[in-house]
Amino acid sequence: MKQPVITEEFLAQLFPASKADDFFEALYGGAEAGAFDIALLPNGFDPDSNTIILEFRLTERPGKCMACNLTYGLPQVFERHPVINIQEIVSEIEKKIAPSWSVKGWQIGRTSVIDAKTNSIPLFIQLEKP
Repeated sequence: MKQPVITEEFLAQLFPASKADDFFEALYGGAEAGAFDIALLPNGFDPDSNTIILEFRLTERPGKCMACNLTYGLPQVFERHPVINIQEIVSEIEKKIAPSWSVKGWQIGRTSVIDAKTNSIPLFIQLEKP
């Protein structure tokens, strides 16, 4: 069985845990205002559509309230926020998978609730053979 190219380790280098503090610093003027941590994780590959599925995993910080925050509006914020920088994430993934694949496009999905302390925002990266 072939090993995945887009691993948790690769994504952690691409999107380090410190990005959450950087994001809240830019958004609120202080990292302490952030209610959750953000991780970028692999969530599979759809061979029918040649799509890599990743997720931004939002995990409530101790003493904070994720439910009190507007996490449902985050996909639109993530889509264009320079700290999150999805275009750079997609570009680095394209470098990693070249020359076998190239990126045809990407799309961010809606926030879903995993449990009371965890939300997920999917990122779909559609590939094509060059």
